[in-house]
Amino acid sequence: SNPCLPLPVLQAAHCQMIKDLSACLLGQSLRVDCRYENKTSNPLTYEFSITKDNRKHVIHSTISVSENIYRSRANVTMQKNLVCLYLQSFTTSDEGVYMCELKATNDYTGNQIKNITVIKDKLEKCAGFSLLIQNTSWLLLLLLSLPLLQAVDFVSL
Repeated sequence: SNPCLPLPVLQAAHCQMIKDLSACLLGQSLRVDCRYENKTSNPLTYEFSITKDNRKHVIHSTISVSENIYRSRANVTMQKNLVCLYLQSFTTSDEGVYMCELKATNDYTGNQIKNITVIKDKLEKCAGFSLLIQNTSWLLLLLLSLPLLQAVDFVSL
């Protein structure tokens, strides 16, 4: 049962800790981004796991012990509002349901969990610098077309 539901709106906001879970390919590595909203300054613990053939395998964790076969290939980076898992030499045998679990120390709302199904052929390449350049030109285009849009609005009046 979801502990978030019966609570007043104010408390329920705590349940939105994990906002987004996404996966992409970075060269030969799988990158899984677990974005969260920082509700507390308490230390954050995390766990990345994969479920395949109905079994859960811990890849990298500060909550429990990770499995050797994954631990040697995995590393995690933490930034503000983002916990990032990198799994090297990603192959089809690493396909499955990836889970990100976050827990803030002494947080009464309990663990936050989100899943994503990862299939190698369906993964997109991680957005890097090239996307930034595309975004900039897109922004420039938008700015250039603004006077045009205003002109159109003026005509429709």
